[in-house]
Amino acid sequence: MFFGSGNLIFPVHLGQLAGNNWLSAAFGFAISGSLFPLLAILAVVVTKSDGLYDLARPVGKFYAALFLVLVHLTIGPFFGTPRTAATAFQMAVQPFLPKKYDTVGMFLFTAAFFALAYTLTVHQNRLLKYVGKYLNTIFLVLLAVVFVVAFLHPMGTLNHMPTQAYQTSSTVSGLLEGYNTIDAVALLALSVTFVHAVKGLGYKDRELSGLTAKAGSLSIALEVLVYFGLVLLGAFSLSKLTLSANGGVALSQIVDYYFGNFGAAFLGVLVTLGVFTTAMGLVASFSQDFHKLFPKVSYLTWLRTTTVLSFVVANAGLDNIIAWSLPVLMLLYPLSLALILVSLTVHAKPYAGVVYKMTIAFTVLPAVFDMLNASPAAVTNLTAVKTALNFYHQYIPMASQGLGWVTLTLAGFVLGLVFGKLGVFATANNSVESRD
Repeated sequence: MFFGSGNLIFPVHLGQLAGNNWLSAAFGFAISGSLFPLLAILAVVVTKSDGLYDLARPVGKFYAALFLVLVHLTIGPFFGTPRTAATAFQMAVQPFLPKKYDTVGMFLFTAAFFALAYTLTVHQNRLLKYVGKYLNTIFLVLLAVVFVVAFLHPMGTLNHMPTQAYQTSSTVSGLLEGYNTIDAVALLALSVTFVHAVKGLGYKDRELSGLTAKAGSLSIALEVLVYFGLVLLGAFSLSKLTLSANGGVALSQIVDYYFGNFGAAFLGVLVTLGVFTTAMGLVASFSQDFHKLFPKVSYLTWLRTTTVLSFVVANAGLDNIIAWSLPVLMLLYPLSLALILVSLTVHAKPYAGVVYKMTIAFTVLPAVFDMLNASPAAVTNLTAVKTALNFYHQYIPMASQGLGWVTLTLAGFVLGLVFGKLGVFATANNSVESRD
């Protein structure tokens, strides 16, 4: 479900950027693109959370509701879900349409895309069958064909000069590139869909943790192999191609090199299958979590709402969707990783509330700064914003690399542990827990 278009194209571009440092860059990408999402799945299962609201609730009811809404609107109908359809249209349909029919083609394609996504997610318990048994199998077979052909007949050697960012800190650069998949954020929301699917197979609650951990570890291990294969494709391609503007262009050129005119159609089918499974997971998890937060509105009503909204936003175009989503994602990523950290370590402790609140409180400020830094020039050029960002980048470790939240989040986590074990704020925390 979470292997969408970004997971397919970002590693290819990473291989071109990293050149002969592809291995260390791929390792960094695997940490943020695979390990973090696995930890997100485990956080939901270990805490026995029935959705994103339950997971964030120890921070406070208001924060949990706000976080759920922000995450789902971002990865759902405002940005993430429309991007799946827009990407599929751009790579699978647009190359075969005369330019004057782009608008009409986009309208008809996205209407069919989301109508089918709605139809296949009406019955929650059948989701695993559709995605796991059929769609994902076809997707993996097609991708395997590309790998077999490319590695039996490589485009050249791996001895290519890395770009500047990958010459001295290729692992960190690869890790940051993995942020673009946004899987650690998405998996906090999608995990509830996995849990419902496993329950639909007849397994009991006591079996969920072990079974989901095993299935998650297996799928993540396979995903890492896919990532390394895609990075290798990109690194090999520099022998025949120049550095591309993005991974979508690079992958199109590579497939065209091996498959000729047939390659465009082949890649279109491959990408559409990849993004469609993601879209199904996103609309289902959105509906499940919003039904839990607002139980008077049925799952089907939320499902209709998110598919219609996604259809409308998708027709704004892929470039507009990506441009507006980046600042919000830079805000949510640190908050999501902080929530994963506390969920996996202290959720069962009597002082967990203190640690949750302290960790998130220390994460909010750098997350806001990262959001401002990724905002359009109209925002970053404001004198007050520019001054604040200069201070942030100068005095907070790794802030200039987009990792300033790491130090402050760990500081909040440690302080929360100290205060919690010493009993500081215990009375206030107990009163909060009793209200919850």
